[in-house]
Amino acid sequence: MLNDFYKQFKSGTDIRGIASEGVEGEPLNMTNEAVRNMAGGFCRWLMDKTGKDATCLTVSVGRDSRISGERIASVVTETLKSFGVKVIYCNLASTPSMFMTTVDLGCDGAVQITASHHPFNRNGLKFFTRQGGLEGSDITAILTNASDENFPEETAGGVIEEVDYMTQYAEHLCDIIKKGVNAENYDKPLEGFRICVDAGNGVGGFYADKVLSVLGADTTGSRYLDPDGMFPNHVPNPESPVAMKAISEAVTTAQADLGVIFDTDVDRGAVVDSNGGEINRNRLVALASAIALENCAGGTIVTDSITSDGLREFIEETLGGKHYRYRRGYKNVIDKAVELNKEGIPCPLAIETSGHAAMQENYFLDDGAYLCTKIIIKAAQLRKEGKDISDLISTLKEAKEEKEIRIRILEEDFRACGERVIAQLLSFAENNAGWHIAPDNREGIRVSFDADNGDGWFLLRLSVHDPIMPLNIESNSEGGVEVILSHLNNFWQTTEGLDI
Repeated sequence: MLNDFYKQFKSGTDIRGIASEGVEGEPLNMTNEAVRNMAGGFCRWLMDKTGKDATCLTVSVGRDSRISGERIASVVTETLKSFGVKVIYCNLASTPSMFMTTVDLGCDGAVQITASHHPFNRNGLKFFTRQGGLEGSDITAILTNASDENFPEETAGGVIEEVDYMTQYAEHLCDIIKKGVNAENYDKPLEGFRICVDAGNGVGGFYADKVLSVLGADTTGSRYLDPDGMFPNHVPNPESPVAMKAISEAVTTAQADLGVIFDTDVDRGAVVDSNGGEINRNRLVALASAIALENCAGGTIVTDSITSDGLREFIEETLGGKHYRYRRGYKNVIDKAVELNKEGIPCPLAIETSGHAAMQENYFLDDGAYLCTKIIIKAAQLRKEGKDISDLISTLKEAKEEKEIRIRILEEDFRACGERVIAQLLSFAENNAGWHIAPDNREGIRVSFDADNGDGWFLLRLSVHDPIMPLNIESNSEGGVEVILSHLNNFWQTTEGLDI
């Protein structure tokens, strides 16, 4: 039975907790004992999943640059070894590369020690099999095993083998770029390019040293390539305005052709053009869609729920594709794309505005380095035509104003409260002239307004994990966000359970 202690670590499809001291009010809970039990719980789960005894399993383990990473990696590897598992320890590694060990190295499972872009004191465990990342129900099963101490028996024969897999993974990306660009100088397809990389002191620095430089690119002006788990320069997060400003400044200072930025564990990325123009969020979705649909005419792009109306118009009218707006949560988006493909609906890309982008051609793996690799190939092709990467999305219509307000839920059963509020707002919208409810909305409630009534839309939804109701608003007119907010004022007075 999953007890309250282990229940606190479940974060969607990951395990996350507090792994380092140093933040007031956040005591360490990812102790060695807790991590040992989680590793044992995963081993038991993987045995059940594969039908193999622990002594027949091969599991890879990697970590990002967090200061707690080495401690947790030591506990995980030694625990798995104690059950007779063959452990392949990859040390510093990106999260997507750990999935690829199940492809290239034949691992039955993989464990990445990461907490994505979260603060230095956080860390966690992310798991893969050859079928991809785990579902929320799998995480519950692993934590239940940990809670019940349902582990394999300890035995001799386990081994820990250190492998430099990131070099092999980087060579794979190099080969993709060589084939994609197909330059006269085949082995140096990026000669003449200056590309800046901002790794945010995560594990993405390899992309500058082991990919771009190897292929002939000048990476002068790159920043924060050295792993530093305290993240002293900026949060490694392509959604962060501070982080995007840093890579934009790097590009303009170095007079580079392109800038690339990753989050801590490189499952997300974004770029800036030669003018330092940021290509993230809706712009990144548009760019990735343009590339993905080149070889899948009329295909469907699955995105999360907060994408703009201008993006839908770009995908459907400019690119000739179809836009399937789904729920927040990168795993939700990926799972829906996989489902659509199985139903015979061609879907080459699943992408969340946070920067998680998964292509069908790459195992539907959300891999920031793979996404940036595809963008760099396209940039090299466009350069032959005298064009810049931003030319691909020049017709994308962008909102003049946008805002996100995160409304706290005060009731203990926050999910029931949020669902009640959404139902009430749906009824309220149906009874108000000029409120146009989106017919294809699949999360929360999305309502649009005409040009003289706010000229935009709002989406109210329930957070995937937290007692929060995010309210996203966009308008195509200056002052439109405030107009749309004013429409909601009367509704807030009828609700209970929200901190408004």
